[in-house]
Amino acid sequence: MTTLLERRFARTLDSLIDEFSADAWRGGTLDAWVFEDRTARVAAEQRLARAGVTARFRSAYKPLVHAFVEDIDLTDVERVTVRYPVHPAATPKRFTLEAYPLIGMLADVEVTLMPGGSALVYEVELSYRDGRTQQVDVFAPNVERTDHTGAVNLTPTGWVRASRADDESEGKGAQDAARTTDLETAFAALIDTVRLHPWGTHEPYFDRLCVRLDMPGSELDLRYGDEIVSLFEALHEDIYFSLLEIFQLHSGRPLGDRGLQPGQLAPDVRASADGAIHLRIATEPFPAVTPPAPSSDNPPLAAATRALPIERVAYELDALGGERFDARSRQGRTVWGTYVKSAQPAIVISAAQHANESSGVVGVLRAAHALRDEAHFALIGVENPDGYAMHRELCATHPRHMHHAARYSALGDDIAYRERAPFYEREARQQALAISGAALHINLHGYPAHEWTRPMSGYLPRGFELWTIPKGFFLILRHHSGWGDRARAVIEHVTQRLGRLPGLLEFNARQIALFRAHALEAGFEMLNGIPILVAEDTREAAPLALISEFPDETIYGDDFVFAHTVQMETVLAAHEGYLRVSGT
Repeated sequence: MTTLLERRFARTLDSLIDEFSADAWRGGTLDAWVFEDRTARVAAEQRLARAGVTARFRSAYKPLVHAFVEDIDLTDVERVTVRYPVHPAATPKRFTLEAYPLIGMLADVEVTLMPGGSALVYEVELSYRDGRTQQVDVFAPNVERTDHTGAVNLTPTGWVRASRADDESEGKGAQDAARTTDLETAFAALIDTVRLHPWGTHEPYFDRLCVRLDMPGSELDLRYGDEIVSLFEALHEDIYFSLLEIFQLHSGRPLGDRGLQPGQLAPDVRASADGAIHLRIATEPFPAVTPPAPSSDNPPLAAATRALPIERVAYELDALGGERFDARSRQGRTVWGTYVKSAQPAIVISAAQHANESSGVVGVLRAAHALRDEAHFALIGVENPDGYAMHRELCATHPRHMHHAARYSALGDDIAYRERAPFYEREARQQALAISGAALHINLHGYPAHEWTRPMSGYLPRGFELWTIPKGFFLILRHHSGWGDRARAVIEHVTQRLGRLPGLLEFNARQIALFRAHALEAGFEMLNGIPILVAEDTREAAPLALISEFPDETIYGDDFVFAHTVQMETVLAAHEGYLRVSGT
């Protein structure tokens, strides 16, 4: 184990209280924007009130949403018009996405988003049922900042506006400027520490790079869908993808390259015990791998309300029977597969290539049991067991987070994009295709069930901007040259059958409407009420590769049951459609 950095950062909120409690500020006013929760901000206001200062602390993260939750009177409001900033350093949809999920939160109110000026202000007009109107300006503190990739981003920041009592008329001593916060300082220290470390020239650079960040705050449930405002989650995401970018550049690869193998990236962001930010960065060996114990508690798969333990996956594969095949992961876990023969044309079905996308695991197992007596298939229940283990580890602390650090393998790559031997987990997919001779691979995936942001790197997730908010269940079908007609026939059949599934089209309509309003785009082609993308592509080994995308990161209860039911039905519909185009 090697420690790269261990440091405590003074809390910005405490520093501001100390600064403005001075006698010189008595009778003055302070407006400050910080990365803190409502409870801490109100406590700071009360402390300054005792020092004679009228203070208001606001959230620097998602300021418009916080304004509607904390400040704006919504009693009997019937119309809301928001003129959002259109800044030259940001995409036009940056601030409409930052406003998400306002339209969903105000479900009974007519909400209109309109482009405004370049000033960093949301101009809000509210109309009430009694004829009153109200104008509210909501400041969105941001600065242009060059990041570790060399890109210039418009990034949320702290801000201070203050004036002394005896200077208000002349403006002497007044402040109105960005104020770098503890969180921004800690994030910059993290980036610089990793970026400047001598990592060498050979991938992987470590077994596990662990980043532990303890920070103040709590999570705000917006009571709309799966949406929570969580800086813990946002920092996990920003740390993880920033580390990927640092190592992509270090290796000489382009940004977004999925074949990079730096090692396992393990950010762990938690609530601070003392209110200060604590940051520790260290390289560590892999944790010990414990073989899964036999699964003894096996309620019906159809009733599963959360991600299955790996022991249950092994149990279900045993129950399916067939010819077993397997591969070994980087950390030494088994990738289990089974091959079930029949006279029908073969398919391959798999899940958890990205291991934080857990509804597909249940869906693929349910589908396999339904197909068991007639179909010809090779099945892989969990393609990425190392990531699956990390997802379980991370969910123990933050069960509602999307946890993209569990997305890739312990080598740090996307297993489907692995470039060279040893192939580890990818060998299971290669075996499945080889032993079955399948021309169709059904690959079940998921994506975030709530908003995905990177607040220290320009807000929107770079390279994944299309995925920043949910947009319903949809399908991607990649095909080789000459397979276009069959691909279209399969996707037509799949969407027709799924369109009869109770609740799916209504679910899609709700999410797509909100996506279009906040993302300022229509999204994908629609077929039978389901978004699709059909494209000729040679990256897949099978001539037809159907990829499902359900917003399942991370949902529970009835929502999870619905998700894996849709995933199961996708497999059954695709198998049925494939048999038809195969003349069976």
